[in-house]
Amino acid sequence: MREVMTKSMARNIFYGGSLFFILIFLGLSAQSHWHIVNRSTDAETLTLQVTAGKRVWEEKACINCHTIMGEGAYFAPELANVMTRWGVDPGDHQGAKEALEAWMGAMPTGIEGRRQMPQFNLTDEEYQNLADFLLWVDSIDAQGWPPNDAG
Repeated sequence: MREVMTKSMARNIFYGGSLFFILIFLGLSAQSHWHIVNRSTDAETLTLQVTAGKRVWEEKACINCHTIMGEGAYFAPELANVMTRWGVDPGDHQGAKEALEAWMGAMPTGIEGRRQMPQFNLTDEEYQNLADFLLWVDSIDAQGWPPNDAG
C-alpha cells in the first residue's frame, strides 16, 4: 500500500531542509570571511604608498582593461602576479618601479585597430606608488591564481 505524504510531513521536510541549507550557508560564509581576514590579505603590509598606488589604479581606471584576481575587464593582461611574472624581487621597490615604467613606456600607441594602452604620463611618485600597489597585490595569497605558465 502506498503512503501519502501529509501536509505536516511536507512542512517538516521543507523547514528541516531550509534550516540545513541555511546552516551550511552560514558556515561557509564564516569560513570564507575567516580565510580572507586571516590568510589572504596581508593587512600589516598596507602602507601609504600602497594605498596611494590603489588610488592611481582607480583614478586611471586600470580596471576597465586589466583584472586583478579575475576582477575587472579582460581586455588586457591579469596583474595580480605581474611582478612575479616580470621577475621582480618582492622587496625591490625601485626595480618594480623601473619595470612598470619601462613596460608602460614600451606600449604602442597610435596604431589603428590594435589594442593599446593609453599613455597616462604618470609622475615618478605615481609610478612608484602603483608599483608598490602591484607588489602588494602580488603578495596576497591567491591560492595559485593566476597561473604563471606561459603555455
